Parts: sequence; C-alpha cells; structure tokens
Amino acid sequence: MVLTGTGGQWMGEIDFPSFGNVSDPDVWSKVHDEGTQIVENIANIRVPMICAVEGKAWVHTEYCLLANVIVAGSGATFHDAPHFAGGIVRATASSPPGHTASARPAPSDVVRPKPISAATAKEWGAVTEVVPDGRATARAFEIANAYLKKPEVTRRNTRIHFVQPLKLALIQQTGYGLSLEGASASALVKSFKPAK
Repeated sequence: MVLTGTGGQWMGEIDFPSFGNVSDPDVWSKVHDEGTQIVENIANIRVPMICAVEGKAWVHTEYCLLANVIVAGSGATFHDAPHFAGGIVRATASSPPGHTASARPAPSDVVRPKPISAATAKEWGAVTEVVPDGRATARAFEIANAYLKKPEVTRRNTRIHFVQPLKLALIQQTGYGLSLEGASASALVKSFKPAK
C-alpha cells in the first residue's frame, strides 16, 4: 500500500473550522474517536505500507510513521505546525519523524517546533530514502512492486512484526493524548471570548 499526499505536498495545513466548536464535549468526543480510530486503522493494515512524501508534511506525520518505508523528496519538510504554535498541546502521536508514537520530544521541539528537512529525517532513521523532488511516489511504487514479488505470507507477516510495538504505544497513548488536546483546544476557544 502506498500512502501519499496531493498537490505536490503531503499535508501542509489543517482546516480548523472543519472541526466545529472544539470546546463542546460532544464535538471533541467525535474528534477523539475519529483520531483514535484512524491511527489504529492504519496500524491494522496487514500489508507493507510505503509513505511517499513531497513538499510540506506539516500535519499528521504520524500516518507516515506507521509505514514500513518512508520515501521523501529532497525538498520535503516535516513539522508539527498546528499544535503548540496554534495554542493546542501536542499530546497525540502527531509528531515529526524521529519522534515515534512512544518517544518523548525535547521540550524545545514542543515549544518552538521548526521544520525538519528530509535529509535530517533520514539521518534520524525516520525516512528510508531521499529522492529528487517529484520522484517520491514513483519510487514508492518501485518498492511496492519489489514487495509484490515476495510470498503473501511473508509480506503480511513483515507488516505485522513491524507494526506490533507501535500498536502497543498507540493503544496506551493516543486516547489519553487526544483527551489532553481536547482540554487545551477548549481552553484555546475560551481564550478568544471576551471576559465578562
């Protein structure tokens, strides 16, 4: 399976208004449930995953971190743009490469996040290959075709073995982290309202 973005980038921004009123517990409950389900669903994909990243990967890099292989264009950048800088605690698995679902980011990375280059992400061991810009998806399909030459049981069991420790971290941390994010999102909305 190849996972990629559109329009020359992975995901560069988030549409906050689409969430609705995040200070409403009913609204955040839906965000919480969907946020938990999407990472668990990706982790439950039982075939090798390859993530192809071009341009900005500034939102939901945790989806890529659940892939067996990450191929990035040389100009790709990884960042956690919407969380602390936007006034919301970064407590879910959403983090730049190098910070797995179970890793603890350095305090400066949380308070003053900055884009990370594809080359740096490769040095950290998060990105598997860096290719010329515009070639990430094509290279991902080349890798996928090589996987398809292996027996199906080998492919499936390779994925299962790779993702098992990540699934444990997701179960332990995602729901809790999203609860913390919900509280901070509610506080952020409240801070916009004039004091009475």
